[in-house]
Amino acid sequence: MSAQLLSTSEGATLILTLSNPEHRNALGPEMYAAGVEALSVAETSAEIKSVVITGEGELFSAGGNLQRLNNNRQQPPAHQAQSIEGLHNWIEAIRTFPKPVIAAVEGPAAGAGFSLALACDLIVAAKNSVFVMAYSNIALSPDGGGTWNLSRSVPRQLATELLMLGERMHADRLHQLGVVNRLCEPGQALGTALTLASLLNQKAHNALTSIKELINEADAASFHHQLALERDHFVKNLHHVNAGIGISAFLNKEKPRYE
Repeated sequence: MSAQLLSTSEGATLILTLSNPEHRNALGPEMYAAGVEALSVAETSAEIKSVVITGEGELFSAGGNLQRLNNNRQQPPAHQAQSIEGLHNWIEAIRTFPKPVIAAVEGPAAGAGFSLALACDLIVAAKNSVFVMAYSNIALSPDGGGTWNLSRSVPRQLATELLMLGERMHADRLHQLGVVNRLCEPGQALGTALTLASLLNQKAHNALTSIKELINEADAASFHHQLALERDHFVKNLHHVNAGIGISAFLNKEKPRYE
């Protein structure tokens, strides 16, 4: 059975499941293309307010399929470059997707699987899950934005340790460092992620979109430019119908129901 990205939904949350059980949910071009397409459809859907990415069974993803990578060594370099571009298109689609994306991690998240989790807005992980940037263990360097995200998530020395030594790091340690948002019991990552998603689904969609855009821009923006962006988003959201709903509900001690 080839690698698949299964798509289901629960309420207003789209669930994308990495499914490649024969190869420990290893990622592949079929998943990349399906991921981009799924997010493109979900972006314009009024029914979908958040996305959860998880793995089939008791693990998230072992990263790249080593058999496929070894076969690619016999192909022209452009062949592997095209495959990585497919992964990177999906990673960028997650980053620019205007709705929250949550990774629900059970078991190992290795190599590109770790990079994929880091690309999400929030990470929920089972207490027994482990994360490893395994690239250096097989004489490779990272892809999927792993170096970019890690260098902004943890101190340089720790990012270097994770990337160069390729050692496993348990979820509780990443939780202490603020990389993992929620810890849960084994087998409960998806359920915990869906609970978190339901809280986000109750927020005003326009406000969450602005927050995600502002966070993305903050990585490269000057302080002056970021202040201008915050001003513009604030004014836009103040004049959105949801601001009227939210302010009125707060003043009247009611629960808001956003459009």
